[in-house]
Amino acid sequence: MKVGFFSPLPPAATGVADYSAALLGALRTHGEVVVDDARADVALYHIGNNHLHREIYSRAIARPGVAVIHDAVLQHFFLGTLSAEQYVDEFVYNYGEWTRGLAEELWNSRARSAADPRYFAYPMLKRIATASRAVIVHNPATAAVVRRHNPGARVIEIPHLFVPPPVPDAVETLRFRAGLGLGPRTLLAGVFGHLRESKRVGVILRAAELAWAEGADLKLLVQGKFASSDLERAMGARLTGNPRILRVGFLEEREFWKWAAAADVCLNLRFPSAAETSGIAIGMMGIGKAVVFTGGDEIVRIPEDACLRVEVGAAEERELADYLVWLAGERGAAEEIGKRAAEYVRAEHAVDRVAQEYWAALEETNLATTEPHIGFGQPGE
Repeated sequence: MKVGFFSPLPPAATGVADYSAALLGALRTHGEVVVDDARADVALYHIGNNHLHREIYSRAIARPGVAVIHDAVLQHFFLGTLSAEQYVDEFVYNYGEWTRGLAEELWNSRARSAADPRYFAYPMLKRIATASRAVIVHNPATAAVVRRHNPGARVIEIPHLFVPPPVPDAVETLRFRAGLGLGPRTLLAGVFGHLRESKRVGVILRAAELAWAEGADLKLLVQGKFASSDLERAMGARLTGNPRILRVGFLEEREFWKWAAAADVCLNLRFPSAAETSGIAIGMMGIGKAVVFTGGDEIVRIPEDACLRVEVGAAEERELADYLVWLAGERGAAEEIGKRAAEYVRAEHAVDRVAQEYWAALEETNLATTEPHIGFGQPGE
């Protein structure tokens, strides 16, 4: 069996590219895998929510294979790649003619799409979910979204992969922390990656302020590039001039993991949620860090004692602040949660195990004799 592999790859600045590069190497231990091979026996298409996936998405519709859904909301992909008419037609294909007015409203209000929950409530997955011979997802939340758009879809849940990153040793990390002015008992809580509205940076800042008011020995790291200039302007004043906040922009891989190793807690909140599994969160857990998630089906597979959860709502800031105060006062708690997280991730998300599950899904798909019914053209046609 020869597998055609379709995905952005490094140096593309996207987590899907890094994920795919790691998966590609592991898959090649099982058999022949060729990048962008349209003549392969079965194709593996990586589908994400940005313009880098435009050609891959079109190929996945024209020549169905196995689609990996990295983002269960394709709204922003369509908003960025289709014309107004095409977008409305695609929305109607997903949700019916009676939604045409809503589609037009969403198109006209698209400047607010990064934070408006309406865009996340309409993921627009029907075409890829119906065309694909199989759909691979990383968590039950994405599986449910796919089945909502095509109840007959063949959905396979495979954990997000983990490859041990280039983390510095403990001595180097202690020296790095000291250079940042962090005391041995200071809790460093970090937000990592592209900073979008959905990452709840405002909530995190307010929770940190509550924790500081209660005397927590805490510093907050905000790492990454803002995805929106409007969000950067709104948050900029609050992130500068405060000695308890460390602000770092985009980092290359080795520098990123140096900062990640220095942190004690990763704050990985999401709302609205695109039902995705965070590669950064899996990586942080894999190196033994405690992670605070927004509760939901995206993380239902993670053991209760291997992470912390907060719920979106009126008590969100207070709940997060309570965690920060507790972890700052009980330094061993974060270490114990991180230890359990690492044990879970290294067992369930190891790249070799994940690649084996991918290969089994590809073999099964290749051997299947029934083809899906395809009764439509390209998006917007």
